[in-house]
Amino acid sequence: MNRYPLWKYAILLVTLIVGALYTAPNFYGEAPAVQVSSGKATVKIDAAMSGRVESALAAAGLKADFVQFEGNSVRARFADTDTQIKAKDTISKAINPDPTNPSYIVALNLVSRSPEWMRKFNALPMFLGLDLRGGVHFLMQVDMKSALTKRAESLTGDVRTLLREKNIRHGGIVRDGNSVEVRFRDAAAAQTARNLLTDSFPDLAWEERTDTSGEAGALRLVGNLKPEAARAVQEQAVRQNITTLHNRVNELGVAEPVIQQQGLDRVVVQLPGVQDTAKAKDIIGRTATLEIRMVNESAEARAAERGEGPVPFGSERFLERNGQPLIVFRQVTLTGDNLTDAQPGFEQQTQEPVVNLALDAKGARIFRDVTRENVGKRMAIILFEKGRGEVVTAPVIRTEIGGGRVQISGRMTAQEASDQALLLRAGSLAAPMEIVEERTIGPSLGAENIQMGFDSVLYGFAAIAVFMCAYYLLFGVFSTLALGFNVLLLVAVLSMLQATLTLPGMAAIALTLGMAIDANVLINERVREELRGGASPQMAIQAGYERAWGTILDSNITTLIAGVALLAFGSGPVRGFAVVHCLGILTSMFSAVMFSRGLVNLWYGRQKRLKSVSIGQIWRPEEARPEPKPDQV
Repeated sequence: MNRYPLWKYAILLVTLIVGALYTAPNFYGEAPAVQVSSGKATVKIDAAMSGRVESALAAAGLKADFVQFEGNSVRARFADTDTQIKAKDTISKAINPDPTNPSYIVALNLVSRSPEWMRKFNALPMFLGLDLRGGVHFLMQVDMKSALTKRAESLTGDVRTLLREKNIRHGGIVRDGNSVEVRFRDAAAAQTARNLLTDSFPDLAWEERTDTSGEAGALRLVGNLKPEAARAVQEQAVRQNITTLHNRVNELGVAEPVIQQQGLDRVVVQLPGVQDTAKAKDIIGRTATLEIRMVNESAEARAAERGEGPVPFGSERFLERNGQPLIVFRQVTLTGDNLTDAQPGFEQQTQEPVVNLALDAKGARIFRDVTRENVGKRMAIILFEKGRGEVVTAPVIRTEIGGGRVQISGRMTAQEASDQALLLRAGSLAAPMEIVEERTIGPSLGAENIQMGFDSVLYGFAAIAVFMCAYYLLFGVFSTLALGFNVLLLVAVLSMLQATLTLPGMAAIALTLGMAIDANVLINERVREELRGGASPQMAIQAGYERAWGTILDSNITTLIAGVALLAFGSGPVRGFAVVHCLGILTSMFSAVMFSRGLVNLWYGRQKRLKSVSIGQIWRPEEARPEPKPDQV
């Protein structure tokens, strides 16, 4: 009746072992480490960097616990901070021969002290949020006015190109604020242009205006961005800035950065574990631009590339990705502002990996003219960061390229094509940003928050355990063990998901304790009711668990709905609370019902003649007494 089959006990045992394995790394703490990451967009970290780091450490007589390539960086863990600082200097000198132009970022970091065998099972600790680990917080304001101005500039160039192609005469095109103004000398041309522009530029609302001065060109068409189009430009600017910021903060080695929109024009950047505010501001505020220039292929330029002569006048010297020098003209043909998209792909005939570029109208016109005049020559695409330029690629122009669609090819692998497309898309921020608020949370304050959160969970658990054991006796012990199993399982799931634990998340764990024990209270009281009704102990246990299950399911589903609503519509601390809250509900339903009944079945299920169970005082209703008769007068 109250016996679990062996496979159910096996499930509980495996769950307990897995929960303990993935919970354990959270108790080992963190050790000092050195992280090596890319310092340039054109430099990629691979597994070979681990060997270079190990060789540099061995040459300096420094011992690391391990050196591991993970994601886009290499991390070396050390026993103490003194060794960590020495290792940072050693590694930096070994992989950055030129300190003024470093190719790699060597930063101090913290990694888990968990044993290596746990890492092989991917048993890693949870990430700690800014309020628990310390770090820096920035609130950044996006300059929406610049984003709209940039869009208006692009539309002005597109309008000019379209009217030229359709051979429609006009008296001039200018940008006035966020409006595009086209002047005409006669009404017929203005009407023709209005019909064409209305169809070609749906984001602009066109209206005619006439000056009373009577001068030539007094008839004007003014195009203003529609409100919905302006909102789309602003939203796109914020999204692009957030994506660019994500790419930049990866260099800081932040395990779980928080970069999210706040309001219409602000972005919150939280970097847990980073204490160097100046370095964080430097990387976040970095600008990157693209320029397309023609390669100087004269004899003097070839000699300068070999180091046999000076760089010719009007030219500059840059390095390609393979380290080879290249001489290009100073004159800029196109900039990244004219590039609208870059995607990897394959050439249709040869299936060779290529990069497909898309240019705006102005860029397409310039590119068509340049490629027509320079067939057979090389064209360099240069990426500038921190004032330093590096050649991403320098293909040969095979034929005239029109239509704004450009294809770059030439002995690339599919991965190299994807990397180059990413570099070309990166560029600068879509709109300038200004830091309007910044604050630093020290690691000591974070440690204090961790201790306070841990104490709240511990004391809450202890208080619940004392009450349950005192009120329900042995069944209270079973309920307490099930509650401990629930906490173990919740922490394990959060660790497996590599979730970020914040102070609100610890509050959600404390709340989960109270909600999880509620299910056991319902079960225990239901067993008591069955015993009061005269049921045998074995029948009371079975009926108590089965009849309480419906109530437990209903109450948890309604609470889960509220948690999902917080998860869907909340952000920041609210979302962190909701994640732990929802996971806690799911784990509590498993632990409170299946695990606690497994303990009860293991203890009482084998006893055939069970006379009583230890579940506290069973209050029986007193027998009805006859009502006293009223006194007779």
